[in-house]
Amino acid sequence: MFKFKNWFIFAAFFFLVIIFGCQKRQKVIIILCAGDSITNSSYPFYLEQELLSQGIKAKVYNFGRNGNNSGQYLKFLILNKDWLKEKHPDFILLQLGTNDVRVDSDFTPTDKFYLNMKKIISIFREFKNRAEKESIIFIATIPPLPSKIEFPFSEKSKERIKKEINPIIRKIAQEENLILVDNYSLFIENPDLLADIHPNEKGYKALAENWYSELKEFIK
Repeated sequence: MFKFKNWFIFAAFFFLVIIFGCQKRQKVIIILCAGDSITNSSYPFYLEQELLSQGIKAKVYNFGRNGNNSGQYLKFLILNKDWLKEKHPDFILLQLGTNDVRVDSDFTPTDKFYLNMKKIISIFREFKNRAEKESIIFIATIPPLPSKIEFPFSEKSKERIKKEINPIIRKIAQEENLILVDNYSLFIENPDLLADIHPNEKGYKALAENWYSELKEFIK
């Protein structure tokens, strides 16, 4: 009887260790960041640091692609979607459009940008987290261009961001029931954070905080 009792206590303890260990692992938030070079730079790193500083265990994957417009990122996603699905993200953060307003070969007509983004979102709709629930998709408006504009951007590029691309992003967010993050207003209100096409380091930190301000409502 004594041996049986000891075995039972050991088995119960082992079972509890497994259960609590699994629960601990499940609390790690997985985030997939998708976009162009603005994503591929510092903001995913700062976002992970912000989450950790708030006591939230998180793994942030940076899948920004330097120089990609929406069409190029769509091709990347089609080729790599099975591999990316294996990350099982709880959240997907999507920001594209800056390279689409270039005036060189990356130029993308607004109607084509709309279709590309819809296809990208349809692929991301296939992604599931570790609990087999659909990943939650966030989509962001893109930053404005700085006051000093150089090729391959133009004044027309600046106007397109304000009057075409960001309105389309807002429309897509509404149509697809996505969470909209307003990164455009962040830099309009704080132009010192955007010295060039890319934010400065302080700007990337602010960008991470802007994403986090929307994310935190969904992290339990």
